[in-house]
Amino acid sequence: MTTRIIKVLTMRLYTALCRYRFAHWGRGSHIAWRAMRLKGEKYISVGDGTFIDSGVQLTAWDSHNGLRFTPSITIGNHCAIRNNAHITAINSITIGDDLLTGTNVLITDNSHGMTTREHMCLPFNERPMVSKGPVVIGSKVWLGNNVCVMSGVTIGDGVIIGANSVVTHDVPAYSVAVGIPAKVIKQL
Repeated sequence: MTTRIIKVLTMRLYTALCRYRFAHWGRGSHIAWRAMRLKGEKYISVGDGTFIDSGVQLTAWDSHNGLRFTPSITIGNHCAIRNNAHITAINSITIGDDLLTGTNVLITDNSHGMTTREHMCLPFNERPMVSKGPVVIGSKVWLGNNVCVMSGVTIGDGVIIGANSVVTHDVPAYSVAVGIPAKVIKQL
């Protein structure tokens, strides 16, 4: 019982210290001790009643290697983003209400360089960051453990993405998708 009280108090204190760095921090939202990395919080908005678990990385990059970006990450109301999730943007990521993620989920609208010989010969930190487009995730979506959502993807409302899947194309509302790359196996 004492351990739980200490965890709750630590989370509330950590949230109180972090919340003012964000563009918007919703009523009743919490971030657990301790985030692995927070960068560009002024470009990140979190809705009401959202829980962000420990080990998370939330990064919004406005510049890299001399390139300038206008990033935006919007997380809806009543979302649960579990341990070790990584959400990173140079463009735009919009997440609807009631998202549930498993652990180790990646949501990204960018990558380090293109798959060209010129870029692949550069060290990763010297490659230009590029985006194929924004990421849009609808409401009431469930992303299983280890899911990767790549740039330029729209996931509709009510979608379930199975564990260990890599989403490289749009997924229509009220469907189930699994695999690498993720393919729709059921649609209502």
